[in-house]
Amino acid sequence: MLPFNKCPICGGEVVEKEVEKLIKGGYNTATITVKAEVCLHCGERLYSEETARRFEEIRNKLERKQTEEFEAVGRSYRVK
Repeated sequence: MLPFNKCPICGGEVVEKEVEKLIKGGYNTATITVKAEVCLHCGERLYSEETARRFEEIRNKLERKQTEEFEAVGRSYRVK
């Protein structure tokens, strides 16, 4: 059973899905695939407390440039 029966934003139905989350920390960015409850109406994503803590942990490591345990998957560029 999902913790949320309905979306707290719009009241729509929520289902559990695997989603990709983009996390930014300083000038660094990481992606992680996690389970989330997703509203079928508005697309709002609801994460568990444990998952939200993991996001913060990753964000802090990115800010401190402690990325040794992360897999490099390319480079990103800003176009002016």
